[in-house]
Amino acid sequence: MIEGIFHYEFLQNAFLTGLLIGILAPLLGVFIVVRRLSLIADALSHVTLAGIAASLLIENKLTMMAGLNPLYMGMVFSVGGSLFIEKLRGVYKQYQELAIPIIMSGGIGLGVIFISLANGFNTDLYSYLFGSVSAVSRTDLWVILGISMIVILIIIFLYKELFLLSFDEEHAKASGIPAKSIHFIFIVMVALVIAASMRIVGILLVSSLMTLPVAASIRIAKGFKQTILFSVLFGELSVLGGLFTAYYLDLAPGGTIVMLAVLILIMAIFYKKMTSGLGGGAK
Repeated sequence: MIEGIFHYEFLQNAFLTGLLIGILAPLLGVFIVVRRLSLIADALSHVTLAGIAASLLIENKLTMMAGLNPLYMGMVFSVGGSLFIEKLRGVYKQYQELAIPIIMSGGIGLGVIFISLANGFNTDLYSYLFGSVSAVSRTDLWVILGISMIVILIIIFLYKELFLLSFDEEHAKASGIPAKSIHFIFIVMVALVIAASMRIVGILLVSSLMTLPVAASIRIAKGFKQTILFSVLFGELSVLGGLFTAYYLDLAPGGTIVMLAVLILIMAIFYKKMTSGLGGGAK
């Protein structure tokens, strides 16, 4: 595959996109997990599926829309879903977690309707569901690169605020931090990254890349910054290892990436148990 990267554009696109997604998904995933919003990635991925299905339906019904990149419609739906989640969290102040399954249900319902109107599944929709290396275009790469730059810059500039809001929202508000505005920015970032990740990992598996590397890093990291570092490292190992394995064994890249992430998590759990046992034995 290394030799093929220098000769084939689709492999270059997949490799570079994988590098970016391997950073972005776990980076945002750390804040998602700490805030106990792990299921939000699942909800937005299902809303993104509805957007993809809607785009493919429009393309089938209107010839003038042929060639429309479904990535854009997926992003619109994902961002819209994130805004609805925020609105519902305000409506159900005592039961804010209800917002996530409500939006997830709506996303699934819309997706099924659009798919049925488009006369069922096709190869394009299948590649969005489970990821496809060959489906990543140069346009997708530039879009994901732009999203990556924006997300990383925002996290650098708002790191302190995001950190405080993640661990002590009441104290953050009392300190004068505009909690609503920053949470709005954060949720839109999550929506964009989920939509951007679907080409490589697939809509149904993207939430795994946001949570599994974080779950592994929590077991061995000492401190929040180290958790971020290990999460990104494990994310990159999962994505790049998954892409190489999928290429040589002719497997679905999304599933291979997720299973590598699961393997890393299991190894981290065993490593923690072993080191804890050795520490206890030394005492």
